[in-house]
Amino acid sequence: MAEKFKPKFTRVAQLKTAQDLRNYLGANNVKLEFDDELLSKEESPFGQHIKLNSGREIGNRLCILPMEGWDGTADGRPSEFTKRRWENFAISGAKLLWGCEAVAVSHEGRANPRQLVMSDANFSEFVNLYQLLIDKHSEKFGSTNDLMIGLQLTHSGRFCKPNDNTKFESKILYNHPKLNKKFHLGEDYPLMTDDEIDILIENFVKAAVLAQKAGFHFVDIKHCHGYLGHEFLSAYDREGKYGGSFENRTRFLRNIVEGIQKNAPGLEIGIRLSAIDFVPFKKSATGEGEPDLIHNQAYRYAFGCDDSGTKIDLDEPKAFLALAQSLDIQLICVTVGSPYYNPHLMRPALFPPSDGYQPPEEPLVGVARMIDVADGLKQAFPELIIVGSGYSYLQEWLPNVAQNVLLNNKVDSIGFGRMVLSYPTMPDDMLNDRPIQRKLLCRTFSDCTTAPRNGLYSGCFPLDPVYKNHPHAETLKTIKDGL
Repeated sequence: MAEKFKPKFTRVAQLKTAQDLRNYLGANNVKLEFDDELLSKEESPFGQHIKLNSGREIGNRLCILPMEGWDGTADGRPSEFTKRRWENFAISGAKLLWGCEAVAVSHEGRANPRQLVMSDANFSEFVNLYQLLIDKHSEKFGSTNDLMIGLQLTHSGRFCKPNDNTKFESKILYNHPKLNKKFHLGEDYPLMTDDEIDILIENFVKAAVLAQKAGFHFVDIKHCHGYLGHEFLSAYDREGKYGGSFENRTRFLRNIVEGIQKNAPGLEIGIRLSAIDFVPFKKSATGEGEPDLIHNQAYRYAFGCDDSGTKIDLDEPKAFLALAQSLDIQLICVTVGSPYYNPHLMRPALFPPSDGYQPPEEPLVGVARMIDVADGLKQAFPELIIVGSGYSYLQEWLPNVAQNVLLNNKVDSIGFGRMVLSYPTMPDDMLNDRPIQRKLLCRTFSDCTTAPRNGLYSGCFPLDPVYKNHPHAETLKTIKDGL
C-alpha cells in the first residue's frame, strides 16, 4: 500500500498548528498565504453569492470541479457508481457544479472505454442525471435557484482510448517531439485533417444543444490537461486554418462558441483552461520527476511558458481570456499542466500514481503556483468569474488558504477536485462552521489515479467504503505491491 513509501517531504497532517505550517513554508521557501483563524459563518467569504452578467446567481464561492469518470457503460451511459458520485456532488454544499464530469462528444473522443458520451441515444440519461442533482440538492438544502450546473464537453485527442484501456487511438494536431515518442506514436503518425476538425466542431455544438435541452445551465468547452482543446493552443507547427498563429490556434474555440450561441441561445459557456503547461517530465535515476528537455533546442509547445518550457509567461493566456471575454464567456476555471506528462503541476501529491514519479518539488510549491497563476489572470480580468484549482493537497489547511484567497480577490470560487471523492461534504462543513473531519481528508495516495490507469474504477479506495470493499480494491493492492 501507499504507506510503505517514505515521502521526502513532511506530510501536511503533521503540520498541526498555524505556526507549524508557517515555519515549514518558510523553511522550504514556499510563498503561500493563509489565515490563522476562520471567520464566522456570517463574516466568511465562503457563503457570498456570485452574480453573472446574465443575471444568474451562484449561491456561494465553492465549486465542484469536473473529473474524468471510469465507470460508465460501454455505450457511454452512467452506471450506479456514476450516479452515486453525482449525488455526492449534489449534497456537497457547493453551489457551482462545474461540468460534474468530462463527457465525450463522440465515441472515438473518449479517454477510456467507460467514459460518458453525449448523444441522441444517451440523451435521456443526462436528463436523469441533471434531475438527480436537482432532487438531491433540493432535499438537503431546499432551493436550487442559486445552484448552477454545467456539463464538461471534451474530446481526448492525443489520449483517446475509446475501445481498450491499454490501447491509445490518438487523434493529434501535430507531431510532438517528446509526446509522440512517450506514447509510442511514429513521427509520421497521421494528423487530424481540417475537415475532421470541422465535423468535430459540429459534434461539440450538437452536444451543447442536447445539454441545454437536458437542463444544464452551461457547458464547459474543455481546454486543459493535454486533451484536444488544450493541444490546439500549442499547435504552432500545424499548417492550415487551425494552427500557427494565435488566431488560427483559437479558431476551434471560436467556431464552437459561434455554433452554440446560434443553436443554443441562452446557454452559458465556460472554459476549463490549462493556463500554463510545462515540458513533459520523466522519472530520473533516483525516481523523482525531471524535465525531459530537447537537447540544445528551445521547447515551444508549453502554452503559458517561455521557450525554456519551465518559466511562466502569461501573455498568451491573457490573450486567450481576452478572446473569451469578447465572446461573452464569463466562466473560466483555471488549472495547469497535464496528468499524462507533468502530473505534479496540477495534482500535487506525496505519493505518485503508478505511471508517475516522486515529486520533484515540495507539493505545496505546486499549490502556490496554481494560486498565483489564477491570481495573475484574475487581476488582469476582474470582470471574469475565475474558479481556482489545486486545493486538495492542503488537506486540513484548505479552508484557511481558501479564505485568504477569496478575501484577497485572487479568485472568485474555490474548486474541489479529488477531495470530494473522500470527503464530499467538506464544502458544507466549511460553510456552516463545522470542524473539518480529518478522517475523511484526501491524503493524496493517488489511488484514484492509479486505479483507472490500470483499467479499474476511479474512486477513493483508502477512505470510501464502497470502493474499499469493492473487488477492485484487492486488484489495486496487488498492482501497487508489484510496483
